[in-house]
Amino acid sequence: MQQIARINTKAPGFDFDALIAQGQPAVLTGWVEHWPALQASRQGPAALTQYLHPLDNNNEMDTLLLAADTQGKVGYAGADLQQFNFERRRYPVWAVLKQLLRQMQQPDAVRIALQSARLDSCLPDFSRHNPMPGLSPDVVGRVWIGNQTIVPAHFDHSNNLACVLSGRRTFTLFPPEQAVNLYIGPLQSAPTGAPVSLVDILSPDFQRFPRYAKALEAAQQATLEPGDVLFLPALWWHQVQATTAFNLLVNYWWGGSVGSDANAVSPYNALLHALVALNGCSNTERSQWQALFNYFVFHEDAGNFAHIPANTPAIQREVNSKDQQAICTWLLQELTKQVPGH
Repeated sequence: MQQIARINTKAPGFDFDALIAQGQPAVLTGWVEHWPALQASRQGPAALTQYLHPLDNNNEMDTLLLAADTQGKVGYAGADLQQFNFERRRYPVWAVLKQLLRQMQQPDAVRIALQSARLDSCLPDFSRHNPMPGLSPDVVGRVWIGNQTIVPAHFDHSNNLACVLSGRRTFTLFPPEQAVNLYIGPLQSAPTGAPVSLVDILSPDFQRFPRYAKALEAAQQATLEPGDVLFLPALWWHQVQATTAFNLLVNYWWGGSVGSDANAVSPYNALLHALVALNGCSNTERSQWQALFNYFVFHEDAGNFAHIPANTPAIQREVNSKDQQAICTWLLQELTKQVPGH
């Protein structure tokens, strides 16, 4: 396993846009040193809580509660993978922070994870006081708060900047092509919303999951301290372990289908549709469809379609906004025909 590259953003010649264009994970140091929230955090959890409390609008956010014997591992409750091992509740940010402060010295404390709460929904003035450099102000941040919890490997369809403000989190990343070695659970019942690896990241069972060893060979890892910012490219699998009794992270998704501009059509929808449409096809048919997908979808080399006059519309070459609207309308009509009762 490699260590994720660390980059000093204060060094001469640092180019944020060039870094993002490379599409490789990196830990940025010095990128948010100007944040008042970071300065408060460095005085301790109580000081950070005191800083955030006046910013909280008291809206209740999705929060997971896990029994201490789960070790905070967000996942499934049984071998049939039908139930989850946590309860969902809703609390204001300040209430979660104060509860964490109360139970910091309790080794058997309930594990708490307030997850993916939009800053504009719970801490609306946070971004005004703590702007994320390099991103448009339109990119809405999210806050993640908890104690010792673990989220198994999953992916997001957006680029991500993840900044630890308090505590410590270890990120283990896998390139997108490692999905075959991560033993992904059911797509229709994922505990985090995105499909997750079934491998216990603290104690991998290599007899049950032998290919996970190959995933680890390709993995990159970093432990983030307060002020560290991880650039996580879209579609990279990532497992996240919070290792302290009080931790807080803010992240910023942009592009793709989960960022602030989340009107984008998600390719994940196409994947699910393909599973339905190809259901029941023989291996021979699947192979034939794979050849068509490779040609029309995945190998969009201009040379492939040079035989079509340049001024002639061809969606295999380019899908413009008008084409997209027409195709989505047509697909909606076709899919509706397949739903019983329509």
